[in-house]
Amino acid sequence: MNRQLLSLFITPMTGNGGDRVVINLSKAFVKLGYTVDLVVPEVTDYHQAVIEKLPSQIRTIDFGLPIHPLIYFKKLFKLKHYLEQTEPLVLLANGDYVGLANAAKQISRSQTKIIQVVHVNVSHYFGKASNFRTKAKYFFLKHFYRNSDGIVAVSQGVAHDLAKLIDLPLDRIQTIYNPIVTLDLLEKAQVPLHHPWFAPNQPPVILGAGRLHPQKDFATLIRAFAKLRQQRPARLLIIGGEPAQKEMLQSLIYELNLEQDAQLYGFTENPYAFMAKAKVFVLSSQYEGFGNVLVEAMATGTPVVSTNCESGPAEILEYGKYGKLTPVSNPDKLAAAILSTLDNPIDQDTLKARAREFTDFKSAQKYLSLISDL
Repeated sequence: MNRQLLSLFITPMTGNGGDRVVINLSKAFVKLGYTVDLVVPEVTDYHQAVIEKLPSQIRTIDFGLPIHPLIYFKKLFKLKHYLEQTEPLVLLANGDYVGLANAAKQISRSQTKIIQVVHVNVSHYFGKASNFRTKAKYFFLKHFYRNSDGIVAVSQGVAHDLAKLIDLPLDRIQTIYNPIVTLDLLEKAQVPLHHPWFAPNQPPVILGAGRLHPQKDFATLIRAFAKLRQQRPARLLIIGGEPAQKEMLQSLIYELNLEQDAQLYGFTENPYAFMAKAKVFVLSSQYEGFGNVLVEAMATGTPVVSTNCESGPAEILEYGKYGKLTPVSNPDKLAAAILSTLDNPIDQDTLKARAREFTDFKSAQKYLSLISDL
């Protein structure tokens, strides 16, 4: 067994928050003396660009498996072969909600420890078990997760949901918060912005960030902004990629006559510069696993408002101590919370101090402590 090698089994990278978590954790492991394998079904264009910026101690293992009806079985045997040939100390399976990593170990001769890392509120992520594929996922999840050497949830809410879902004692699941705050984040937050809305003497900018996806519920944020703007001048900027709902959200902006003051900016390589210069950052999600962007915004000193969705935001904000929490899908309450935060923002130093509870090294050290126990 290679006791200095830690492997992370991940889904194809697209540049979302989960990918940044994996990269941050991998870099922290390297700084703590380990080598890391990123094991992925296929290397995307985003992943290829990321490889060039990673330390040499982080290797990518590309299975070369695009989406295919038999991809589950192909990944299973590829992973079995990898575990037998490489024998890493541990495999952290991220987003493996059918327990494929557990199955691969069971049919292999490997002694590698398997730790399932759960990044989402699984009940919301799967939705109602209304079709065969979803029911099958529930079955495999319940069967294989019980055989894990360890299970990590990225928030207490995720842990409680998973324990109930698979009928597992809560003490079998360890909560380790995501590795969000890095030196790289803090440096990028200082980069100048040339967007005209951030010039001197401009109205305050309200910022949202994430995939344009129903989970993020940017429609509620846009409606809340429309109510806010009836009371004072302001602007709304939403940054993020994967534009599944872009057309619908753009139509809503026109419908509410916000086209001069609301913008779907799209993907940016440096969201932290926007966060640092916004007056309020808002998370409007229907559900989360953790809520990385809240910590990122707080690390730059920007006040935050969030829906009190399952799971993560309430834990990050200590149930309202570090930012207002509002009901899900309630534009009126969200608008009132943003307005209140504009008028009475929490001190920057207080927000930054709270964000330092979620650094890459703190997270990595907790993973290593768990691995040592195993």
